[in-house]
Amino acid sequence: MLQTLRNAWKVKELRNKILFTIFIIIVFRIGSVITVPYIDADALRASMTGEGANQFFSYLSILTGGGLEYGAIFAMSVTPYINASIIVQLLCVAIPYLERLSKEGEEGQKKLATITRFVTVVLALIQAVAYFFYLNGSGMLTVNKGGATVFAAFVIVLALTAGSALVMWLGEQIDVKGIGNGISMLLFAGILSRGPQAFDALRANWANHKLAVIAIVLIFLLVIAFIVWITNAERRIPIQYAKRVVGNKMYGGQNTHIPIKVNMSGVMPIIFASSILMLPTMILSFTGTHTVDTVPSWQKGLALFSTQGAFYAIIYFVLIIAFAYFYSTIQFNPVEMANNLRKNGGAIPGIRPGNPTSDFISKILSRITLLGALFLSVIAILPILVGNIGGMNISLGGTSVLIMVGVALDTVQNLESQMMMRHYKGFLD
Repeated sequence: MLQTLRNAWKVKELRNKILFTIFIIIVFRIGSVITVPYIDADALRASMTGEGANQFFSYLSILTGGGLEYGAIFAMSVTPYINASIIVQLLCVAIPYLERLSKEGEEGQKKLATITRFVTVVLALIQAVAYFFYLNGSGMLTVNKGGATVFAAFVIVLALTAGSALVMWLGEQIDVKGIGNGISMLLFAGILSRGPQAFDALRANWANHKLAVIAIVLIFLLVIAFIVWITNAERRIPIQYAKRVVGNKMYGGQNTHIPIKVNMSGVMPIIFASSILMLPTMILSFTGTHTVDTVPSWQKGLALFSTQGAFYAIIYFVLIIAFAYFYSTIQFNPVEMANNLRKNGGAIPGIRPGNPTSDFISKILSRITLLGALFLSVIAILPILVGNIGGMNISLGGTSVLIMVGVALDTVQNLESQMMMRHYKGFLD
């Protein structure tokens, strides 16, 4: 990876793209610490980092790079855009118009991108309003009078919504003029910024939990190596094309393969599952606190979804597997793949064309999806188990590590492909 970065730095065009990406990330990090007016940043930070911190906002704070703790302009970060992208992808399956757009090539993708932008702004507005009500109900505003509170609400909601739109624009600028996927790079930068806080947590526990700290560091390194291995792993289905003569030339006869990634769905199943499981915690965060004797039964039920509990881990495990199968169903259509192979004179050795081919591909996809889903489940649940055994709160969970490693690998592959196109000899040596 380091060698690839050094070789890319020697190419002027790539060096300019890298510098532009770094500049956008710096702008993003600055916006993540500038507090919106009328928010008491000290009280907000204390509520999210102290004892009894709100689990829902603590989780979001990891994905936003701490912007939520500061009540910053970029407090919502890329979460509205990610949620909007997920919603639009799901609607492409349910709404025929959006499905047609997804199949119309570049023009259709541009229209879908525009729809995603509008959905992002709407979701950012909803989240900003909910965030304001949480701040107002928790006494974290610097004003407490009727008219002043209304004006503060207008300013806070407008600033947070505009900040989300600006983050989306910054990500698109990286797509056009920088390196890698813009939104992924900003998400990567936000999660990576939590590194020093995680290091401080480990250092604080070193005196009393030396073995636990050493075990966590070793597991962290092993998880990274495991993620890299699984991310690059693939199942190759062999394909053989029949020979055919057109005029005086012979076509076909080649042997190739269809590569199927073990982790074909990426982190989407984890994002889907965590979004659903965080709803009970979010409801608890807005319903206030009660004494032990006056806690309603429905609140006790929602409390089972604590992110450190066994019930949460079991449901999390099941939902990740379910969403992994759902996402693979959206991405791959075995019947369509079998028909395309038959039209182009291709066949899987030992498998008859048509239904037998589609059934064979479906069976392979099912097995690969199960392996990928189990991999995601283990990565997501491992921090919960380690945290409970070691008695420590790990800031960087399995989802965060998976995102960071995935973005790093994609960025390196992007650099390698661009250098290959420029015939850069230093990279080939």
